[in-house]
Amino acid sequence: MEPFELKQSEHGDFPTVLELTKWVQEISGLTVGFTTRNGGVSSGKYHSLNCALHVDDHQEAVITNRQRLAQVSGFPFEAWTCAEQIHGNRVHIVTANDRGKGRSEREDAIANADALLTKESGVWLTSFYADCVPLLFVDPTTRVVGLAHAGWKGTVDQIAIATVDAMADQFGCHRADIRAAIGPSIGKCCYEVDERVIHRVQSLYEQLELDVEDVLAPVSDGHAMIDLREINRQLLIKAGILTTNIECTNWCTGCRTDLFYSHRMEGGQTGRMASWIGWLEEGMTI
Repeated sequence: MEPFELKQSEHGDFPTVLELTKWVQEISGLTVGFTTRNGGVSSGKYHSLNCALHVDDHQEAVITNRQRLAQVSGFPFEAWTCAEQIHGNRVHIVTANDRGKGRSEREDAIANADALLTKESGVWLTSFYADCVPLLFVDPTTRVVGLAHAGWKGTVDQIAIATVDAMADQFGCHRADIRAAIGPSIGKCCYEVDERVIHRVQSLYEQLELDVEDVLAPVSDGHAMIDLREINRQLLIKAGILTTNIECTNWCTGCRTDLFYSHRMEGGQTGRMASWIGWLEEGMTI
């Protein structure tokens, strides 16, 4: 069953989003989801709900898009907190003092981090994607939430494991309590890679003593289709997450460019979706 449920806006000026419905229904005070490309004000190749400032979109349009998403998420725009992603595996612990970083300016975003964790209420963690794998985390016991951006580089650098390790080491989370979700991203059906990526994946799988045939399907000499979502799922299991605590999407950003931006399918000239997660403070509503 697809864990990310499409929430179609009834109004043209509100974003269409995907809600991680099971978590929202089962965990009080949590809001978590993923945007589509629809329901914003950006134009041209960024049409319409581009949420990222690092592409060449108009800053005013991106801020308006983020403000519209705030109305859907239940958070005030002032709580929007994000990092300057570098396709690495660094995890940043977000404190109350970080609240609002990167909201309106790239320059004040959290530097050089592809994963964010917090247990602060009223802090709205966000991250950006156009084919890369969104990873979302919650520990209902310690009330730690987080997200990670796993492109192929971050994936083979094991950002999934780094994030789970940080939850355990920094917050005392028990790995059996942590729930993880793998969000909309490019699927094995659409993601062809060359020898450079194949070699990194093969090396990772040798290190982890896993069967690389589960995630790589050769299509020609030096090229293969790769399943980034499955790699991350297996990394989460290696990190100690129970298989029953992992949700995995079927949405492929490459197949559905009507709903999603796709860096691969749109020649690198496109916008970015956002994942989000956070604890609502008293008085906030979804």
